[in-house]
Amino acid sequence: ANAPIFGIDVNGNVNEWNDKTAEITGFSKEEAFEKPLVSTFIVPSLRQSVQDVMDNVLKGNETSNYELEFRTKSNQIRYLLVNATTRRDPENNIVGVVGVAQDVTEAKEHDRAVAAMANELRLLVDTANAPIFGIDVNGNVNEWNNKTAEITGFLYEDAVNHPLVTTFIVPHLQKSVKEIMDNALKGIETSNYELEFRTKANEIRYLLVNATTRR
Repeated sequence: ANAPIFGIDVNGNVNEWNDKTAEITGFSKEEAFEKPLVSTFIVPSLRQSVQDVMDNVLKGNETSNYELEFRTKSNQIRYLLVNATTRRDPENNIVGVVGVAQDVTEAKEHDRAVAAMANELRLLVDTANAPIFGIDVNGNVNEWNNKTAEITGFLYEDAVNHPLVTTFIVPHLQKSVKEIMDNALKGIETSNYELEFRTKANEIRYLLVNATTRR
């Protein structure tokens, strides 16, 4: 089978270990057989929860799409999405558990890389030396970095979800700024546009803005 398939007996010891499981984990069938699955192959942080799942399946309560983290022979982690089903003998007695798995390691690592990149970008935005602010399609603030907060005196919490134009732009510019924002929302971007922001202390800050479309 192209899917990893492994199984345990009623004592939790491995009694099924197909070629794909051996390939993924690096442990041959001979190395895995009769070893306790949970304490030998599952990462420590998940052992108790995996043991609970296996105990439940041994009582006839099967589990679908349960994520396991297998420790390989080379001490790497493989992420498996497992359907754990009860194995029964001809008399319908429960004799073990069979797990049919899907190796989702690459997808998991991709997700983690994307999340790390998003966190890095978030940090870059937050700590940038330039004011960075953004709006959603309704014109409400959804981005307000530390520099914008410093310049305006309005914290992120003060600004987020408030309409940018009517809350922070001086009245005589509100119409033209709204047109700029509406255009950017249509994909027509603007460079070096001068805004006059009203600060919390009711002063005016002049900002030269590049308004780009967020997709």
